[in-house]
Amino acid sequence: MIKPKTLSFLTELSKNNNREWFAENKYLYEEAKADLFPFIAQLIKELAAIDPQFSADTEPKKALMRIYRDVRFSKNKDPYKKNYGIAFDVKGYGPNTAAYYLHLQPGNSFFGVGFWQPESSVLKMIREEIDYNTSEFLDVINAKEFKNTYRLSQEDKLKKAPKGYEVTHPEIELLKLKSFIAIYSIADEEFFKPTIVDKLITAFKTIQPFVLFLRKATTV
Repeated sequence: MIKPKTLSFLTELSKNNNREWFAENKYLYEEAKADLFPFIAQLIKELAAIDPQFSADTEPKKALMRIYRDVRFSKNKDPYKKNYGIAFDVKGYGPNTAAYYLHLQPGNSFFGVGFWQPESSVLKMIREEIDYNTSEFLDVINAKEFKNTYRLSQEDKLKKAPKGYEVTHPEIELLKLKSFIAIYSIADEEFFKPTIVDKLITAFKTIQPFVLFLRKATTV
């Protein structure tokens, strides 16, 4: 679990997203990181015991993403993110590898698994696998355990049928997806309880059929 003030720092940062405030309060950010590292280390140990492709050697400091934003090509010039991003290593990580990601943000925390905006060749393989093995994929995302915990993100989607597929395809809405991400939303207060690790372990076990389907689809 983490301390409430670790999330509270993000609330204050969102109100004061400027370099002057951050410089004066950087000690709060350092305290937040010190609180997060043991939590991340515990998750790495537990999750690596479930997925053999999950790297147990991940260093918490490397898993925690930078809070500094790259504003070079963005209209939003806020210098800092409003969240902590935790990206967990998977062995052989690359464009063909489904990812695990924990997003901590007041009022919008979640555990995300899968592919976010994969390159076109990877997206093509996922769509083909869903087309060839539709019933298998539907069994995965319609399983009671999956539906009780996750939702398949619909936020990144084509307006028309992708090339090579008819608009009458029975699962055209799935094939329109440009990202294949399973989302487990988590209330802020859950992170302040010792049970958060067990909840994430259960969620991690639940998502394995989804991960295995995506791995099969993108194995080259």
